[in-house]
Amino acid sequence: MKNGKAGKLSTLADRSLENLLREYDDYLFKDFLPFMDSHIFDHEHGGFKCNTDQSGRNISTNKRTWYDGRGIWVYSFLYNHIEKNTEYLDVAKKTVDLVLKTKHADELFWPWAYDYKGKDLKEFPPDIYGNLFVAEGFAEYSIATNDATYWHKAKDILLECVAEYDRVDYSYLLEYSPQGSSFTHAERVLGHWMIILRLTTSLLKIHPDKEVEEINSRCIDALIVTHFNQKFNLMNEVSAKDFSQVSEEIEQFVYIGHAIESLWMIMDEGLRRNDCKLFELAAERFKFHVEVAWDDVYGGIFHCLDHVDNNKWLLDKVLWAQEEVLVGIMLLIEHNNDPWAVHWFDKMYNYVLKDFSQKQEGFILWKIGGNRNLTAGIQQDRIENYHHPRHLMLNSLAIKNIIKKQL
Repeated sequence: MKNGKAGKLSTLADRSLENLLREYDDYLFKDFLPFMDSHIFDHEHGGFKCNTDQSGRNISTNKRTWYDGRGIWVYSFLYNHIEKNTEYLDVAKKTVDLVLKTKHADELFWPWAYDYKGKDLKEFPPDIYGNLFVAEGFAEYSIATNDATYWHKAKDILLECVAEYDRVDYSYLLEYSPQGSSFTHAERVLGHWMIILRLTTSLLKIHPDKEVEEINSRCIDALIVTHFNQKFNLMNEVSAKDFSQVSEEIEQFVYIGHAIESLWMIMDEGLRRNDCKLFELAAERFKFHVEVAWDDVYGGIFHCLDHVDNNKWLLDKVLWAQEEVLVGIMLLIEHNNDPWAVHWFDKMYNYVLKDFSQKQEGFILWKIGGNRNLTAGIQQDRIENYHHPRHLMLNSLAIKNIIKKQL
């Protein structure tokens, strides 16, 4: 959002920009996409068999709405912004066709999971996130197919989800609440606002809509005002329905991975609005959250702060949280040429390659998580089909833009 705070950028993480871009492309085109094609995508029925280990062995052929909705977005985005390869569009189309037949017309939510042909397994109660990920996929798919029907489907899902979220008796089972805490359900969840914001931003980038704009503004207000705890300068995961004062226990809970992810999304929304103040506010808070979450001993960020005053952290490391940091950092480099971001990209990118890469163990994909120091040999039972490719694609595009600006 600014003209730049530093001089011309020639390297990042001790690599020339051209070499860094080549690395990103290799991780996407030589590692991730071939693995998906060989082991994860169901070429016959559509959908993604994400319950697979790092060797490509399918532990189960069942599928899940979350991952199929996300997969539709990934392959549509690939087609729209990375490479006009009809194979990507075919993956998205087959998955759209599968997803559309898994939901009964009289049900609000898409099922939690289904078998490889789309039969509801009725394993767990479905949730709002599945619908929102389907909507995000449909929005991007509408661009790929030049079919506004899917944009309107996405908007309809959005409106249904917001109406459900606003119900007086709505609550969400918070499986990641602190161990031993008294709250297991939440009325207002930062993670909900985050995904709704991202969906509304995606829809509004395609074309304006008053109803979507109103929801978008509600999300921004909830994220930068209601869920922001001025006592700590951190974002609380949980709030009351009417945004009234919450218990001390809830106030101490910061799911900091979500906070970091939502803050780069607010930066991106600031870019869409051409709102410099919003971008800079989100950037300032993003930096603080990253610094607070950093593990000075082993590197990387923690994703969950159970109790602020007791400095009680969940000590495992997850890939998605590291990659959300990398996306936000690259936004700051691309649009602000920010020295802080350049420094932190060096730290985070080199850390991720050192500790999350499985090349030395004979596997091409990055680990989805592990213990604090990412001990080798941890068995993975799921393939990450959203945060990882999103990071690779968004940062690849950003690096290309940085190179173009400097020509």
